[in-house]
Amino acid sequence: MASTFVSLSGLSLTKEDGFVSLFDGKSLNGWITINKTGQGYLVKNGILICPATGGGNLFSVKEYSNFVLRFEFRLQEGSNNGVGIRSPLNSQDPAYVGMEIQILDNQSPRYKDKLRSTQYHGSIYDVAPAKRGFLKPIGNWNEEEITADGRQITVKLNGTTIVNFNLDSVADSKTLQKHPGLSRKKGHIGFLGHGTKVEFRNIRIKEIF
Repeated sequence: MASTFVSLSGLSLTKEDGFVSLFDGKSLNGWITINKTGQGYLVKNGILICPATGGGNLFSVKEYSNFVLRFEFRLQEGSNNGVGIRSPLNSQDPAYVGMEIQILDNQSPRYKDKLRSTQYHGSIYDVAPAKRGFLKPIGNWNEEEITADGRQITVKLNGTTIVNFNLDSVADSKTLQKHPGLSRKKGHIGFLGHGTKVEFRNIRIKEIF
């Protein structure tokens, strides 16, 4: 049964059974920054902020194997970030040594005619393309759900499934060699900044056993 509570940012949210918060709205407790740039990640008014002048890779201290991750995010024009899953805690690129679920302003002029199909928002970066057209206009909060259940990776954006992909379907030897992270069974969850502003809130997770 779900119940309603008021978040640290003053928003009325739904507390789902089995989910626990990954972000307390006040600090970076439970997180560690790798490859910090500028200010790193900031916390303000219950919101986790990757500023345009900072960022880097912010990882959960805890490792997760199978899970449902839910969060809200807000983009600005040109925003570019990502959610790392099953990633090791090191300075290498999580998109390859782990997996990255892309977070991107698909409509930005800066990316026009520069993106492969596997680089749009929600895609398993460089591996599996996401359906497009389900992001809300810039400045609005979006809701996303990422499920990693064994070899099945599912991404829902604002209630629509945009990725439903079995990692075992990757048969190309070059892709497998380039992405050793596809074989990982557990790792850290991360927000992967690329020098653009993105805001996150209401970050929670339910482990699947």
